Amino acid sequence: MPPNSSLPTLNYRIYLGSLLFSMCMAFSAVLIGIIILACYFFPFSVRYQASQLWVHFTLAAAKLFCGIDYQVEGLEHIKDIPVAIVLSKHQSAFETLALRIILPHHAVLLKKSLLRLPVWGWAMATLKPIAIDRSQKRHALRSLVEKGRGYLQEGLWVLIFPEGTRAAPDETTKFNAGGALLAEKTAYPVIPIALNSGIYWPRNGFIKYPGTIKVKIGPPISSQNRKASDINNEAIAWITQAMATL
Repeated sequence: MPPNSSLPTLNYRIYLGSLLFSMCMAFSAVLIGIIILACYFFPFSVRYQASQLWVHFTLAAAKLFCGIDYQVEGLEHIKDIPVAIVLSKHQSAFETLALRIILPHHAVLLKKSLLRLPVWGWAMATLKPIAIDRSQKRHALRSLVEKGRGYLQEGLWVLIFPEGTRAAPDETTKFNAGGALLAEKTAYPVIPIALNSGIYWPRNGFIKYPGTIKVKIGPPISSQNRKASDINNEAIAWITQAMATL
């Protein structure tokens, strides 16, 4: 059943569109993974741009086959910021793709196990991720701060999904404070992001529903001389309020 009563009833067009999109995404991911790996000895920017081209292609396929589009609000909040830490709501695979072209070049925090996936996981490993083992919390937090600091100083933004996993649109989950701790330690600003992708692109779901996903970027949150708990609470408050308007 659709996750929202305003969505259309399931029909053969939605099933067929979802099937075609899944096939297109899978085959293209293998192809672009090979291309990125072939560019291993090229500058990082070349590999990153290759990944962005794939994202553009994938989102175009989602629009063509599934009728999924997206709108971004609040780009003015990031246009004059050279480097920042992004704390984003996480509902589906959509934002892991779309934020790669919405935001400036960035490193993303992810599970180390993802890098073991054939071809695409290997390609991801060349895109400067911050890969952690969540079962070793202290080591994971130390890796986030150390690698995150290095990437920020390098000029890369750092993208973190503080919920740690995809949550359903009507589900409330705890925001881990790792991203806020990185902000406390480095004094870089935090950019909060709210979105409603899970309505149309459900987590772990094969079916995709037509509609327009809304992405809302918030104003920067200062981390200068502030504790991680205060930074995290302010980000949570803004995202919670923004989610109520989507």
